[in-house]
Parts: sequence; C-alpha cells; structure tokens
Amino acid sequence: MTIESLTVPDLGGAEQVEVIEILVAAGDQVAAEESIIVLETDKATMEIPSPLDGTISSLSIKVGDKLNEGDPYGEIETSVAGSPAATVSEVSTKQDATKQDEKQEQEKPMVITPEVAGSVATSIEIIPVPDLGGSDQVEVIELLVKVGEEVDAEQSVLTLETDKASMEIPAGKSGRVEKILLTLGDKVSVGDAMIELRVSDSAPSLSSTESNVEVTVEKEGSKTIVAKINTSMAMETTRPVDDAKPSGKIHAGPAVRKLAREFGVDLAQVKGTGVRGRVTKDNVQDHVKSVLQNPQIAGSGIPKVTEIDFSKFGDIESLPLNKIKLATAKNMTAAWLNAPQVTQFDHADISELEAFRKQVNAKPNVEQKLSAVPFVMKALAAAMKEFPQFNASLSADGKSLIYKKYINIGVAVDTPNGLLVPVIRNVDQKSVTEIARDLTDKAQKARSGRLGLADMQGGCLSVSSLGGIGGTAFTPIVNAPEVAILGLSRAEMKPVWNGSEFVPKLILPLSLSYDHRVIDGAEAARFSQRLAVLLGDIRHLVL
Repeated sequence: MTIESLTVPDLGGAEQVEVIEILVAAGDQVAAEESIIVLETDKATMEIPSPLDGTISSLSIKVGDKLNEGDPYGEIETSVAGSPAATVSEVSTKQDATKQDEKQEQEKPMVITPEVAGSVATSIEIIPVPDLGGSDQVEVIELLVKVGEEVDAEQSVLTLETDKASMEIPAGKSGRVEKILLTLGDKVSVGDAMIELRVSDSAPSLSSTESNVEVTVEKEGSKTIVAKINTSMAMETTRPVDDAKPSGKIHAGPAVRKLAREFGVDLAQVKGTGVRGRVTKDNVQDHVKSVLQNPQIAGSGIPKVTEIDFSKFGDIESLPLNKIKLATAKNMTAAWLNAPQVTQFDHADISELEAFRKQVNAKPNVEQKLSAVPFVMKALAAAMKEFPQFNASLSADGKSLIYKKYINIGVAVDTPNGLLVPVIRNVDQKSVTEIARDLTDKAQKARSGRLGLADMQGGCLSVSSLGGIGGTAFTPIVNAPEVAILGLSRAEMKPVWNGSEFVPKLILPLSLSYDHRVIDGAEAARFSQRLAVLLGDIRHLVL
C-alpha cells in the first residue's frame, strides 16, 4: 500500500478557483475517475476526479478555499498494483490533438455581406463553439439569450454540460442576436456554429490577452470573415457569501449558483424545470418571488425571537392553536408587515344617543334590543360616504386606489374558538334596527360555528368593540385589504365644560387605525371628528 498526493489538475489557465463542494471524506473508498471535489468560476463548474482507485487518507481543504493547478488537496492510499488513471491534463492534451486534426478537415470559409446602419457598418457573424478542453459532443442544456437581444462579448449565450462539468459559453463579441443555431439537447463540438450575431465593425471582442481561436467558414460568394472567440472560459473567481452553503447534487450552472448566493437562496429548495431537473435563473427568481409573496415568510428578514426551553423553569403544557387562531395570526402578521399603520384617538359625546337607545329598548314588546354598536355602524356609513378614501382599497401593485360603490362593515365577534369578523352588507341602506338584527344573527352563527366563509368577505371597514369588557383606548390592526378599522372602548361619564360650568356627559372613546399609504393624518382627524358629530346628534343621520 502506498500514499499518493492528490493535486489539482490543469484548470485551463484559471487561477484561484473556489472550492464549492467536497464530495468525499477521509476513509471513503473511491474509484479512478470518481469525483472528489467541485470547483467553480464565473463561467464553469468542474468536478475534479480521483486519479486512482483507493481510500481517501486525508483532505487538506475546505469549502471556500481557492486552488491553483498543482496545489495538493489531500492524500489517497492505494495498492502498488493499482494503475493510475490518466490525469485530466493528459486526457485533455490527447483530445486536443485529435480535435485539431478534425477541425482542420471540417472548417470552411463563410461568406458574410456587411450592412451599413446609418454611419456604422454592421455585418452578420457566425459565432462558433470555442475550445472545450478536449471534450467532444457536449450537450446543450440551456439557452441564455433570445433572438433580438443585445449581448456583450463576455455575456454567456448557452450552457453545455459533460459528465464532469457544466460550462457557460460567452458570445465572444458584442452585438444583437439574429439567429440561434442550436436547440436544447443538441450535441456540439469545437467549431460548431452557435449563433448569428449582428456586430458593428468597431464591436469589441474579448480581450486579446485571453486565449482565442480563429475559425473561418464560407458561404456562397467571395466575402470571408474571421470570428475570434474566447477559449479561456473567463475563469475568474467570485467572493463567496459567508452564509452560502453547497446544496448537494444540484444541477445548476455557475451563473445560477452565483445568483442564488446573491439572493441567499438554498438551491436545494428550488424546483428546477430545465433539462434533467436543472435549476435555471428563472427558477431562482420565481422562488424568490414566491417567498416574498408569502405573508408568513415575507417578514423573515426580522430577527427571530430567541427560542427558550420553558420546561427548565417549571412544569408546562403545550397546546396547538386552532385553525381560527392560526388564520388570525397569519392575516394580522401580513397586515402589520405590509401596511404602515397609525391610530387616531378621539372621543364622542353619546349622552343623547344613549338616552334614545334606552327609551327604544324600554318600549313594551320590542322585537330587537339595540346596543350602541348599530348606531356607530350607521354613523360610520354616513361618514364613509363623505370621505370615500375610507371606503377604498389599494390595488395589488400599489399604484391605484379602488373606490367601492357599496358600504359593507365588518364587526369583530369574540367566540370560544377565537376572533371572527362577520360582514353586514349595505349598511347605508338599512335602518339601525335592521343593522342590529343582522348583527345579532351573524354573531350567533359565529359563536355556534355556523358562520360561512361568504359571511366574512367583502368588508369595506371594520369595527372592534371592547366596550363590554373595559379599557380606555387601544390600537386595532387594520384588516387588509381594508384601509381603516374603528375601535370602541367603554363609555364613561365625564365632566365636560360647556362654557360656564362642568356638566356630566357620557363619553365614548374612539380609536381609529388607518393605512398611512392611503390616508394621511389630517384626513383621519377630520373623519374621526365627523363621526363624533354624527354620534353626538343622531338627527344628522336622517338629513
């Protein structure tokens, strides 16, 4: 048994190439040509194979290290009788020689007719596949540009994949894509035509310091062009994001992996729709969009509350939240995170309203007892007509306001299972008694579990009354997509100065929360004051 050093093979001239994945551990048995580590540049990912059959003795690298050709990265224990497999550089050299012979036989000149656009001469150039490091018949797994798209010399136009590496092929010149000459699944070799590119005579090509191949092809006519293309694969390293971790056996190109690192996306969580489940840039972008649109995840940038083991302080009991409380938590979190909310506090003198309410309820054989809430709802409907921005919703893109021609008001009802908000429809068209009847009926359904989903939809503004419990004020959360909610606390008798003396008045505290994207402070104050006037003298409701 002997110990052999594992060194980085020829990387095609690339330096400081990043280690993005380690596929084995010390003690693992590997076969010759079995991949050990994965390296990545901006343009290519490559799996580095074992040159021998044997057992990995040690690895001296970690994810994020930068390697060059010839750098040792570990040791392998192998039998003396084992014959080393051809190194990557040896195989590449042999294949390059064969490939050069084939290319000399296959290449033919191509005619190109230059055009003049204004004062700038343009021509159509056919961009061929550059040197692939000796690989032959490499599969096209992704097309990165479309016809009519403007590209620069270093922009990738397609992705190729072998058993050991995927690579993105640059355009080689700046110009406009006139035609794509390949389709997904095609097998290509060096010199095969990739795209037709319309370029100006002054269009910059890849740096002359990079390795270029001249390919001359001919069509009918007498004009010929030489297309210079980059063969170094622009192997530049990028600084890794500290939190980025390899996502296992994920089929994705280097540009896609870089994009995922920039967004902090774990590719293992992204569903690939490319060839053989390959993850594309669109897949990563769609994943990010879906996360941002999920109310439960959209606030994930907020630091999480520290998780605590409460059992170490004493006995505990853990009970799951029911569906109603889970839905309330989800909706309230979404509303709080998406809308900037402000609460306007005010009060209304409801002394005369209360006297009238008691007078009505004292009548013999009254069918429907009245509370203060139906009066508040009727006054709200009148105020919403005067201030239509309170009866509106912001469009999904946030660029327009949707005004509603109906007035439906939701009322929060406390049930044994949690908070429900049945909606009373067309409040402006109903009497206070009709509103009270509808509210009583839906509140009973809510508490008995018979309230349907349709009964809780279509609200324009909501009311949350805690007057029966107590309190002086609170900050209710706007029930999106509504833009306001009115909170009612317990009414109290208070001395009010009338200009000559203090007189006792029944004062109802009002807490109006609103979406500051739609309603500003002055509008909220005017609305609240108007509501107080309507409640102070309910005769205004019949005018």
